[in-house]
Amino acid sequence: MWKKKGEKKEEKEEKEESLLKELCGDDAKLYDFLSNYLCVDPLAGISKEGLDILTEEGGKSGNFRPAVDKAIFEGAQNPGERERYIKVIQNLALKTIHATEQEKEKVEKEGLTDRAASLGRRIENQKFMSERAEDIINVASKFYNERLVEMGENVRREERREERRGAEREEQRTGEMEKAGREASKKERREMGREEKREAEKQDKREELAAEERREARGEERREAEREEQRTGEMEKAGREARKKERRGN
Repeated sequence: MWKKKGEKKEEKEEKEESLLKELCGDDAKLYDFLSNYLCVDPLAGISKEGLDILTEEGGKSGNFRPAVDKAIFEGAQNPGERERYIKVIQNLALKTIHATEQEKEKVEKEGLTDRAASLGRRIENQKFMSERAEDIINVASKFYNERLVEMGENVRREERREERRGAEREEQRTGEMEKAGREASKKERREMGREEKREAEKQDKREELAAEERREARGEERREAEREEQRTGEMEKAGREARKKERRGN
């Protein structure tokens, strides 16, 4: 879960580690387990297939991990069905233990002691999951709720950022068009008579004044967008602090 690549990703993952540690408190075993099972991006990291299909596929392959991930996530998102998902997770743990014990017996006969030891740790891990299924879902529920809120905020923040980029590009195009218009007018005046040139210069001044007013209006729109972004950031921060306080209260 916590693979770190690049500074920004490290900062993000350290933040998620901090959240998980906050939720697990002093329960080091629960933290160690969940740090390997929870997904920082559940929408991308958890299969879209149904739980029944994933369980059936696990029965064929011996790998029930996708089904376990799905069961933890769905259990976290459906508090009214918590008991049912606890039983599902416990059942998946038993299936995994059975499949792993068979594999362990095979590799022990082949003298593969390191592999056998690894499988033994997997069995203990699954026993822990079965025993602590309720705690696992409770922590996962708070973790995933926070992650989904933050992911939604990130999507909306990126959308606003793209809108600002679009406005900046439009501003640049408008500036270039206005400059081209001034250059064209300047070229035309060279061929005008004195009176005609005087009237053209007056018109250019009126157009320049109007263009300046438009630039100022667009500048105010940018400043208001920046102020709105700051207000939104402050509201999101306040929301995070309120949710953190509520979690501590629970």
